[in-house]
Amino acid sequence: MNRREFNRALLASAGAFALSGKRLGAASAPLSINAERINRHLQELAAFGKNPQGGVSRVAYTDFDKQGRDYVMRLMRAAQLEVSVDQAGNISGRRAGSNPSLKPLMFGSHIDSVPEGGNYDGPVGSLGAIEVAQTLAENQLVTRHPLEVIVFQNEEGGKQGSRIISGEFSAKDLELTNASGKTIRDGIRFLGGNPDRIAEVKRDPGSIAGYLELHIEQGGTLERDQILIGEVEGIVGIRWWGVEITGFANHAGTTPMDQRQDALVAASRFVDMVHTTARTVAGRHVATVGRLQAFPGARNVIPGRVSASLEIRDLDSAKMDQLFASISAESVKIAEATKTTIALEASLSSSPSLMDERVRALIRDAAGTMRLSSRLMPSGAGHDAQSISTLAPAGMIFIPSIGGISHAPKEFSTAQDIANGVNVLLLSLLKLDQAAWLAT
Repeated sequence: MNRREFNRALLASAGAFALSGKRLGAASAPLSINAERINRHLQELAAFGKNPQGGVSRVAYTDFDKQGRDYVMRLMRAAQLEVSVDQAGNISGRRAGSNPSLKPLMFGSHIDSVPEGGNYDGPVGSLGAIEVAQTLAENQLVTRHPLEVIVFQNEEGGKQGSRIISGEFSAKDLELTNASGKTIRDGIRFLGGNPDRIAEVKRDPGSIAGYLELHIEQGGTLERDQILIGEVEGIVGIRWWGVEITGFANHAGTTPMDQRQDALVAASRFVDMVHTTARTVAGRHVATVGRLQAFPGARNVIPGRVSASLEIRDLDSAKMDQLFASISAESVKIAEATKTTIALEASLSSSPSLMDERVRALIRDAAGTMRLSSRLMPSGAGHDAQSISTLAPAGMIFIPSIGGISHAPKEFSTAQDIANGVNVLLLSLLKLDQAAWLAT
Protein backbone atom coordinates (compact mmCIF):
# COMPACT_ATOMS: atom_id res chain seq x y z
CA MET A 1 0.00 0.00 0.00
CA ASN A 2 1.35 3.43 -0.94
CA ARG A 3 1.13 6.61 1.18
CA ARG A 4 -1.98 7.96 -0.61
CA GLU A 5 -3.86 4.68 -0.23
CA PHE A 6 -2.95 4.51 3.45
CA ASN A 7 -4.13 8.07 4.06
CA ARG A 8 -7.45 7.35 2.36
CA ALA A 9 -7.98 4.17 4.38
CA LEU A 10 -6.98 5.80 7.64
CA LEU A 11 -9.28 8.77 7.13
CA ALA A 12 -12.14 6.46 6.26
CA SER A 13 -11.75 4.62 9.54
CA ALA A 14 -10.75 7.52 11.76
CA GLY A 15 -14.07 9.28 12.15
CA ALA A 16 -14.45 7.53 15.51
CA PHE A 17 -11.19 9.00 16.83
CA ALA A 18 -11.92 12.19 18.75
CA LEU A 19 -8.45 13.45 19.61
CA SER A 20 -7.77 16.57 21.61
CA GLY A 21 -6.13 19.33 19.57
CA LYS A 22 -7.51 18.08 16.25
CA ARG A 23 -10.21 15.70 15.11
CA LEU A 24 -9.35 13.26 12.39
CA GLY A 25 -11.93 13.54 9.61
CA ALA A 26 -12.52 14.74 6.11
CA ALA A 27 -11.09 18.18 6.89
CA SER A 28 -7.97 16.84 8.60
CA ALA A 29 -4.56 16.64 7.00
CA PRO A 30 -3.64 13.08 5.94
CA LEU A 31 -1.98 11.18 8.76
CA SER A 32 0.75 8.62 8.24
CA ILE A 33 4.30 8.14 9.40
CA ASN A 34 7.31 9.46 7.51
CA ALA A 35 8.70 6.34 5.84
CA GLU A 36 11.92 8.01 4.72
CA ARG A 37 12.62 9.30 8.22
CA ILE A 38 12.11 6.02 10.09
CA ASN A 39 14.36 4.15 7.67
CA ARG A 40 16.99 6.88 7.88
CA HIS A 41 16.90 6.71 11.67
CA LEU A 42 17.41 2.94 11.50
CA GLN A 43 20.49 3.44 9.31
CA GLU A 44 21.87 6.07 11.68
CA LEU A 45 21.38 3.86 14.74
CA ALA A 46 23.17 1.02 12.91
CA ALA A 47 26.40 3.05 13.03
CA PHE A 48 26.71 2.42 16.77
CA GLY A 49 28.41 -0.96 17.00
CA LYS A 50 28.60 -1.54 13.25
CA ASN A 51 30.71 -4.58 12.44
CA PRO A 52 32.63 -5.54 9.28
CA GLN A 53 30.00 -8.10 8.33
CA GLY A 54 27.40 -5.35 7.88
CA GLY A 55 25.49 -6.03 11.06
CA VAL A 56 25.86 -4.64 14.55
CA SER A 57 27.42 -5.71 17.84
CA ARG A 58 25.57 -3.37 20.21
CA VAL A 59 25.57 -5.67 23.20
CA ALA A 60 23.85 -4.37 26.33
CA TYR A 61 26.12 -2.56 28.82
CA THR A 62 28.83 -1.77 26.26
CA ASP A 63 29.99 1.63 25.04
CA PHE A 64 28.16 1.05 21.75
CA ASP A 65 24.95 0.37 23.70
CA LYS A 66 25.36 3.61 25.59
CA GLN A 67 26.03 5.54 22.36
CA GLY A 68 22.92 4.05 20.76
CA ARG A 69 20.86 4.96 23.82
CA ASP A 70 22.09 8.56 23.67
CA TYR A 71 21.05 8.71 20.01
CA VAL A 72 17.60 7.30 20.80
CA MET A 73 17.06 9.82 23.59
CA ARG A 74 17.86 12.64 21.16
CA LEU A 75 15.21 11.30 18.80
CA MET A 76 12.72 11.11 21.66
CA ARG A 77 13.30 14.74 22.59
CA ALA A 78 12.92 15.76 18.94
CA ALA A 79 9.55 13.98 19.02
CA GLN A 80 8.55 16.21 21.97
CA LEU A 81 8.66 13.37 24.48
CA GLU A 82 9.62 13.88 28.12
CA VAL A 83 12.63 11.60 28.48
CA SER A 84 13.86 9.82 31.62
CA VAL A 85 15.91 6.77 32.59
CA ASP A 86 14.53 4.65 35.42
CA GLN A 87 16.56 2.97 38.16
CA ALA A 88 16.78 -0.22 36.05
CA GLY A 89 18.19 1.61 33.03
CA ASN A 90 15.04 1.55 30.88
CA ILE A 91 14.47 4.67 28.75
CA SER A 92 10.99 6.23 28.80
CA GLY A 93 9.59 9.01 26.63
CA ARG A 94 6.27 10.31 27.92
CA ARG A 95 3.56 12.35 26.26
CA ALA A 96 0.53 13.72 28.09
CA GLY A 97 -3.00 12.68 27.11
CA SER A 98 -6.17 14.75 27.12
CA ASN A 99 -7.44 12.86 30.18
CA PRO A 100 -4.75 12.82 32.89
CA SER A 101 -6.78 10.38 34.99
CA LEU A 102 -6.33 7.59 32.43
CA LYS A 103 -3.52 5.04 32.66
CA PRO A 104 -0.78 5.29 30.00
CA LEU A 105 -0.55 3.29 26.81
CA MET A 106 2.97 1.88 26.49
CA PHE A 107 4.68 0.91 23.24
CA GLY A 108 8.28 0.26 22.23
CA SER A 109 10.95 -2.44 22.17
CA HIS A 110 14.77 -2.56 22.64
CA ILE A 111 17.94 -1.52 20.80
CA ASP A 112 20.59 -3.87 22.24
CA SER A 113 21.79 -6.70 20.02
CA VAL A 114 23.40 -10.09 20.26
CA PRO A 115 27.11 -10.22 19.35
CA GLU A 116 27.41 -9.94 15.55
CA GLY A 117 23.67 -9.39 15.23
CA GLY A 118 21.50 -7.50 12.77
CA ASN A 119 20.14 -3.98 12.45
CA TYR A 120 16.40 -4.62 12.77
CA ASP A 121 15.73 -6.89 15.77
CA GLY A 122 14.47 -4.39 18.37
CA PRO A 123 15.28 -1.08 16.63
CA VAL A 124 12.29 -1.39 14.26
CA GLY A 125 9.94 -1.41 17.25
CA SER A 126 11.81 1.21 19.27
CA LEU A 127 12.37 3.72 16.48
CA GLY A 128 8.95 2.90 15.05
CA ALA A 129 7.36 3.91 18.36
CA ILE A 130 9.32 7.17 18.35
CA GLU A 131 8.20 7.80 14.77
CA VAL A 132 4.56 7.33 15.81
CA ALA A 133 5.03 9.83 18.63
CA GLN A 134 6.69 12.31 16.28
CA THR A 135 3.87 11.92 13.75
CA LEU A 136 1.29 12.72 16.43
CA ALA A 137 3.32 15.71 17.61
CA GLU A 138 3.76 17.12 14.11
CA ASN A 139 0.02 16.87 13.53
CA GLN A 140 -0.78 18.34 16.97
CA LEU A 141 -2.84 15.28 17.86
CA VAL A 142 -3.31 14.31 21.50
CA THR A 143 -4.61 10.89 22.51
CA ARG A 144 -7.01 10.36 25.41
CA HIS A 145 -4.48 8.25 27.29
CA PRO A 146 -0.98 9.43 28.16
CA LEU A 147 1.60 7.71 25.99
CA GLU A 148 4.86 6.10 27.06
CA VAL A 149 7.45 5.14 24.46
CA ILE A 150 9.84 2.72 26.13
CA VAL A 151 13.22 1.27 25.21
CA PHE A 152 13.91 -1.70 27.47
CA GLN A 153 17.47 -2.44 28.53
CA ASN A 154 19.19 -5.80 27.89
CA GLU A 155 16.41 -7.63 26.11
CA GLU A 156 18.88 -9.98 24.45
CA GLY A 157 20.34 -10.99 27.81
CA GLY A 158 17.07 -12.33 29.20
CA LYS A 159 14.62 -9.39 28.97
CA GLN A 160 16.07 -7.92 32.15
CA GLY A 161 14.56 -4.43 31.83
CA SER A 162 10.99 -5.59 31.23
CA ARG A 163 11.28 -8.34 33.85
CA ILE A 164 12.22 -5.75 36.45
CA ILE A 165 9.12 -3.72 35.53
CA SER A 166 6.86 -6.77 35.72
CA GLY A 167 8.31 -8.03 39.01
CA GLU A 168 9.65 -11.30 37.54
CA PHE A 169 13.22 -10.26 38.33
CA SER A 170 14.89 -11.54 41.51
CA ALA A 171 17.87 -10.28 43.50
CA LYS A 172 20.02 -13.23 42.39
CA ASP A 173 19.55 -12.16 38.76
CA LEU A 174 21.73 -9.11 39.51
CA GLU A 175 24.74 -11.43 39.59
CA LEU A 176 24.10 -12.93 36.14
CA THR A 177 26.67 -11.99 33.51
CA ASN A 178 25.69 -10.95 30.00
CA ALA A 179 27.71 -10.98 26.77
CA SER A 180 29.44 -7.70 27.71
CA GLY A 181 31.18 -9.48 30.58
CA LYS A 182 29.40 -7.26 33.10
CA THR A 183 26.95 -8.49 35.68
CA ILE A 184 23.41 -7.15 35.50
CA ARG A 185 24.19 -5.18 38.65
CA ASP A 186 27.20 -3.46 37.10
CA GLY A 187 25.39 -3.04 33.78
CA ILE A 188 22.52 -1.16 35.39
CA ARG A 189 25.01 1.19 37.01
CA PHE A 190 26.76 1.61 33.66
CA LEU A 191 23.49 2.76 32.10
CA GLY A 192 22.83 5.30 34.84
CA GLY A 193 20.45 3.23 36.95
CA ASN A 194 20.78 2.11 40.54
CA PRO A 195 20.60 -1.64 41.19
CA ASP A 196 19.91 -0.98 44.87
CA ARG A 197 16.68 0.83 43.96
CA ILE A 198 15.22 -1.33 41.18
CA ALA A 199 12.25 -2.25 43.40
CA GLU A 200 10.98 1.27 42.63
CA VAL A 201 10.72 0.35 38.95
CA LYS A 202 8.20 -2.47 39.46
CA ARG A 203 4.69 -1.65 38.26
CA ASP A 204 1.42 -3.14 39.42
CA PRO A 205 -1.04 -4.98 37.19
CA GLY A 206 -3.46 -2.43 35.79
CA SER A 207 -1.04 0.47 36.10
CA ILE A 208 -0.59 0.38 32.31
CA ALA A 209 -3.71 0.59 30.15
CA GLY A 210 -2.29 -1.38 27.23
CA TYR A 211 0.91 -2.32 25.44
CA LEU A 212 1.90 -2.65 21.77
CA GLU A 213 5.17 -3.85 20.27
CA LEU A 214 6.26 -3.85 16.64
CA HIS A 215 8.97 -6.35 15.73
CA ILE A 216 10.49 -8.22 12.82
CA GLU A 217 9.27 -11.81 12.60
CA GLN A 218 12.76 -13.35 12.96
CA GLY A 219 11.50 -16.25 10.87
CA GLY A 220 10.57 -16.89 7.26
CA THR A 221 6.82 -17.57 7.41
CA LEU A 222 5.52 -14.15 6.38
CA GLU A 223 7.92 -13.75 3.47
CA ARG A 224 7.41 -17.33 2.28
CA ASP A 225 3.62 -16.96 2.22
CA GLN A 226 3.70 -13.33 1.03
CA ILE A 227 1.86 -12.05 4.10
CA LEU A 228 2.62 -8.46 5.08
CA ILE A 229 1.58 -8.33 8.74
CA GLY A 230 1.77 -10.91 11.50
CA GLU A 231 -0.82 -10.76 14.27
CA VAL A 232 0.97 -12.49 17.12
CA GLU A 233 -1.08 -15.14 18.90
CA GLY A 234 1.37 -15.56 21.75
CA ILE A 235 5.01 -15.64 22.78
CA VAL A 236 6.61 -18.93 23.66
CA GLY A 237 7.83 -19.67 27.13
CA ILE A 238 11.59 -19.94 27.44
CA ARG A 239 13.44 -22.07 29.96
CA TRP A 240 17.19 -22.26 30.40
CA TRP A 241 19.27 -24.83 32.24
CA GLY A 242 22.95 -24.96 32.95
CA VAL A 243 24.33 -28.41 32.15
CA GLU A 244 27.41 -29.67 33.99
CA ILE A 245 28.86 -32.97 32.83
CA THR A 246 31.58 -34.40 35.06
CA GLY A 247 33.91 -37.23 34.16
CA PHE A 248 37.59 -37.69 34.99
CA ALA A 249 40.47 -35.83 33.37
CA ASN A 250 43.35 -38.10 32.50
CA HIS A 251 46.28 -38.53 30.12
CA ALA A 252 45.05 -38.91 26.54
CA GLY A 253 47.96 -41.14 25.57
CA THR A 254 48.10 -43.58 28.44
CA THR A 255 44.44 -44.11 29.37
CA PRO A 256 42.87 -47.09 27.54
CA MET A 257 39.61 -46.39 25.71
CA ASP A 258 37.60 -48.76 27.88
CA GLN A 259 38.77 -47.03 31.09
CA ARG A 260 37.89 -43.48 30.15
CA GLN A 261 35.31 -41.23 31.80
CA ASP A 262 35.24 -38.71 28.97
CA ALA A 263 32.90 -35.81 29.73
CA LEU A 264 33.01 -34.59 26.13
CA VAL A 265 31.82 -37.96 24.82
CA ALA A 266 28.88 -37.73 27.23
CA ALA A 267 28.27 -34.15 26.10
CA SER A 268 28.20 -35.11 22.42
CA ARG A 269 25.64 -37.81 23.14
CA PHE A 270 23.63 -35.29 25.19
CA VAL A 271 23.52 -32.81 22.30
CA ASP A 272 22.33 -35.45 19.85
CA MET A 273 19.79 -36.78 22.35
CA VAL A 274 18.25 -33.32 22.90
CA HIS A 275 17.84 -32.87 19.15
CA THR A 276 16.39 -36.35 18.64
CA THR A 277 14.01 -36.12 21.60
CA ALA A 278 12.64 -32.75 20.47
CA ARG A 279 11.98 -34.12 16.97
CA THR A 280 10.33 -37.26 18.29
CA VAL A 281 7.70 -35.40 20.36
CA ALA A 282 4.92 -33.88 18.23
CA GLY A 283 4.38 -30.11 18.45
CA ARG A 284 5.84 -26.69 17.66
CA HIS A 285 8.37 -26.75 20.51
CA VAL A 286 12.12 -26.41 20.05
CA ALA A 287 15.07 -27.53 22.18
CA THR A 288 18.63 -26.31 21.76
CA VAL A 289 22.10 -26.83 23.18
CA GLY A 290 23.72 -23.52 22.30
CA ARG A 291 26.85 -23.56 24.44
CA LEU A 292 29.50 -26.24 24.97
CA GLN A 293 32.88 -25.82 26.65
CA ALA A 294 35.28 -28.61 27.57
CA PHE A 295 37.82 -28.46 30.42
CA PRO A 296 40.75 -28.39 30.77
CA GLY A 297 40.73 -27.92 27.00
CA ALA A 298 44.15 -29.38 26.22
CA ARG A 299 44.85 -31.58 23.19
CA ASN A 300 46.46 -34.31 25.25
CA VAL A 301 44.01 -34.43 28.19
CA ILE A 302 40.73 -36.33 28.28
CA PRO A 303 38.06 -33.74 29.13
CA GLY A 304 37.09 -34.14 32.77
CA ARG A 305 34.29 -31.58 32.70
CA VAL A 306 31.98 -29.99 30.15
CA SER A 307 29.84 -26.93 30.75
CA ALA A 308 26.83 -26.70 28.43
CA SER A 309 23.37 -25.17 28.16
CA LEU A 310 19.86 -26.37 27.43
CA GLU A 311 16.99 -24.22 26.20
CA ILE A 312 13.37 -25.27 25.59
CA ARG A 313 10.66 -23.07 24.04
CA ASP A 314 6.94 -23.62 23.49
CA LEU A 315 3.56 -21.89 23.88
CA ASP A 316 2.47 -24.67 26.25
CA SER A 317 4.06 -24.97 29.70
CA ALA A 318 2.91 -28.58 30.03
CA LYS A 319 4.66 -29.47 26.78
CA MET A 320 7.90 -27.93 28.06
CA ASP A 321 7.55 -29.95 31.27
CA GLN A 322 7.03 -33.12 29.24
CA LEU A 323 10.02 -32.45 27.00
CA PHE A 324 12.33 -31.67 29.90
CA ALA A 325 11.25 -34.83 31.73
CA SER A 326 12.16 -36.91 28.67
CA ILE A 327 15.53 -35.17 28.28
CA SER A 328 16.29 -35.58 31.97
CA ALA A 329 15.49 -39.31 31.88
CA GLU A 330 17.68 -39.84 28.82
CA SER A 331 20.50 -37.87 30.50
CA VAL A 332 20.59 -40.44 33.29
CA LYS A 333 21.08 -43.22 30.73
CA ILE A 334 23.90 -41.33 29.02
CA ALA A 335 25.62 -40.71 32.35
CA GLU A 336 25.46 -44.37 33.26
CA ALA A 337 26.78 -45.49 29.87
CA THR A 338 29.72 -43.05 29.94
CA LYS A 339 30.53 -43.33 33.67
CA THR A 340 29.92 -39.60 34.13
CA THR A 341 27.42 -37.42 35.97
CA ILE A 342 25.07 -34.96 34.26
CA ALA A 343 23.52 -32.20 36.35
CA LEU A 344 20.85 -29.86 34.97
CA GLU A 345 20.23 -26.69 36.95
CA ALA A 346 17.43 -24.28 36.02
CA SER A 347 18.70 -20.73 35.48
CA LEU A 348 15.88 -18.78 33.80
CA SER A 349 12.19 -19.35 33.21
CA SER A 350 9.69 -17.15 31.40
CA SER A 351 6.16 -18.44 31.03
CA PRO A 352 4.33 -18.61 27.70
CA SER A 353 2.26 -15.51 27.12
CA LEU A 354 -0.84 -15.26 24.96
CA MET A 355 -1.52 -11.84 23.50
CA ASP A 356 -4.86 -10.22 24.39
CA GLU A 357 -7.56 -11.23 21.89
CA ARG A 358 -9.07 -7.73 21.88
CA VAL A 359 -5.73 -6.10 21.09
CA ARG A 360 -5.11 -8.72 18.42
CA ALA A 361 -8.46 -7.78 16.86
CA LEU A 362 -7.44 -4.10 16.74
CA ILE A 363 -4.18 -5.03 14.98
CA ARG A 364 -6.08 -7.22 12.53
CA ASP A 365 -8.56 -4.40 11.88
CA ALA A 366 -5.73 -1.89 11.39
CA ALA A 367 -4.06 -4.14 8.82
CA GLY A 368 -7.39 -4.65 7.08
CA THR A 369 -8.07 -0.91 7.00
CA MET A 370 -4.74 -0.46 5.24
CA ARG A 371 -5.55 -3.41 2.93
CA LEU A 372 -2.49 -5.29 4.13
CA SER A 373 -2.68 -9.08 4.31
CA SER A 374 -2.29 -10.47 7.84
CA ARG A 375 -2.03 -13.79 9.62
CA LEU A 376 -2.37 -15.07 13.17
CA MET A 377 0.93 -16.65 14.18
CA PRO A 378 3.00 -17.59 17.24
CA SER A 379 6.31 -15.99 18.16
CA GLY A 380 9.12 -18.47 18.57
CA ALA A 381 11.36 -15.75 20.00
CA GLY A 382 11.00 -14.10 23.38
CA HIS A 383 10.04 -10.43 23.59
CA ASP A 384 9.53 -7.75 26.21
CA ALA A 385 5.78 -8.00 25.52
CA GLN A 386 5.94 -11.33 27.32
CA SER A 387 6.61 -9.63 30.66
CA ILE A 388 4.47 -6.53 30.13
CA SER A 389 1.47 -8.71 29.21
CA THR A 390 1.29 -9.68 32.89
CA LEU A 391 0.49 -6.04 33.67
CA ALA A 392 -1.78 -4.96 30.80
CA PRO A 393 -3.58 -6.15 27.63
CA ALA A 394 -0.78 -6.56 25.11
CA GLY A 395 -0.38 -7.14 21.40
CA MET A 396 2.47 -7.63 18.95
CA ILE A 397 2.82 -6.76 15.27
CA PHE A 398 5.24 -8.68 13.05
CA ILE A 399 6.69 -7.66 9.69
CA PRO A 400 8.55 -10.00 7.31
CA SER A 401 12.20 -10.92 7.82
CA ILE A 402 13.80 -11.52 4.43
CA GLY A 403 15.04 -15.09 4.21
CA GLY A 404 13.93 -15.70 7.79
CA ILE A 405 17.37 -14.51 8.96
CA SER A 406 17.80 -12.94 12.39
CA HIS A 407 20.50 -12.58 15.04
CA ALA A 408 22.95 -12.33 12.15
CA PRO A 409 24.44 -9.52 10.03
CA LYS A 410 22.26 -10.46 7.03
CA GLU A 411 19.06 -9.80 9.00
CA PHE A 412 16.91 -7.53 6.81
CA SER A 413 13.41 -6.11 6.41
CA THR A 414 12.53 -3.88 3.46
CA ALA A 415 11.86 -0.17 3.84
CA GLN A 416 8.28 -0.72 2.64
CA ASP A 417 7.64 -3.51 5.15
CA ILE A 418 9.00 -1.31 7.93
CA ALA A 419 6.76 1.59 6.86
CA ASN A 420 3.76 -0.77 6.73
CA GLY A 421 4.49 -2.03 10.22
CA VAL A 422 4.90 1.42 11.74
CA ASN A 423 1.68 2.62 10.11
CA VAL A 424 -0.15 -0.42 11.51
CA LEU A 425 1.36 0.45 14.91
CA LEU A 426 0.08 4.02 14.58
CA LEU A 427 -3.45 2.98 13.64
CA SER A 428 -3.54 0.20 16.26
CA LEU A 429 -2.49 2.70 18.92
CA LEU A 430 -5.26 5.12 17.91
CA LYS A 431 -7.81 2.31 17.95
CA LEU A 432 -6.57 1.10 21.35
CA ASP A 433 -6.77 4.63 22.75
CA GLN A 434 -10.48 4.71 21.88
CA ALA A 435 -11.34 1.14 22.91
CA ALA A 436 -14.42 1.12 25.14
CA TRP A 437 -13.25 -2.01 26.96
CA LEU A 438 -9.92 -0.53 28.00
CA ALA A 439 -9.54 -0.20 31.76
CA THR A 440 -9.38 3.38 33.01
